Amino acid sequence: MLMHRNFRRGIKIIVDKWLNIRSGEAVLIITDVQHWDEMKEVQKYAQSLGARVDVRMLPSDYTQSMSDNFDELADVMQNHEVIIGATHYSLVTTEVVKRAVRGGSRFLSLPMATNDKRSILEYGFLTMNTDKARIKAHLLLKHINESTVINITTRKGTDLKFRKIGRKASYFNGKAKDNKGFTSSSFEVYLAVEEDQTFGECVVDGSLGYLGKVGKPFKIHFDSGRLVDIEQNEFGRTLDKYMKSFNDERIYHVGELGIGLNTYSKCEGRCYIEDESAYGTAHIGFGRNNALGGNFDANGHFDIVFREPTIYADNRLIMDKGSIVLPDPQSWSPH
Repeated sequence: MLMHRNFRRGIKIIVDKWLNIRSGEAVLIITDVQHWDEMKEVQKYAQSLGARVDVRMLPSDYTQSMSDNFDELADVMQNHEVIIGATHYSLVTTEVVKRAVRGGSRFLSLPMATNDKRSILEYGFLTMNTDKARIKAHLLLKHINESTVINITTRKGTDLKFRKIGRKASYFNGKAKDNKGFTSSSFEVYLAVEEDQTFGECVVDGSLGYLGKVGKPFKIHFDSGRLVDIEQNEFGRTLDKYMKSFNDERIYHVGELGIGLNTYSKCEGRCYIEDESAYGTAHIGFGRNNALGGNFDANGHFDIVFREPTIYADNRLIMDKGSIVLPDPQSWSPH
């Protein structure tokens, strides 16, 4: 992989700004063979700052279904102040990550999957202002966490209801210290919804996560928290096939609702994390949600993204056609 000139900028963002790695700290990078060249440069830079950096490589046949089998890494994680999960697939929903953060480690989820042969470290969305993302997140969280039901509609026909009794939403903005050491390169508000309380229809018109952009919108239907029907156009068939590949009925359950916060992100199918981070989108996460505040396990976690949501927290409008509704619109700049 040829490294773009912005590659070094990306390394400095995650090491200096997001994780604030310091001299003498023990850092663990968990990666895989296909992304080792990229992470080797992260390792070198962190070492130049005086950090002690260990690397653990996942096997070349690593899949999402293996990511909950990390008992052998649990002790290693506990011996490191900073952990970077830089694998092809996200580790952020796994129980082992939850335990590491509870033990005091700072964890950054940095899924490396892209569809345009570039390193994620080259992407411009990494330069989003973390403070402005935090401010936007808190505007949403105030009302989401006081509510019981989240309703989402779109002009294309989405009409969804999520219940969240006993669940608390939080956010990611890259910066570990803003979220008690638990963060992700996906700038978003996330909520582990009740796994049997999602109902309605979604018109998918954004992306299919790791699979890329949706060229033609299609409908999916939910009942009692479960995906029960997929419209069978070209992209619906792609989703259907992918869901079946997990060989796990639990992957059909809704585990998460996410709302993008990154105004530099574009939902163009180039990068899984960029797609779901994009401001003006929402996403539905299927399957495992252990580390997000839920109690559900599965052989993986997978997100689909849709555009321009209008969102009500109970009866309070918090987002209108993809734009956050603010008390004083003059006080806020999109960047």
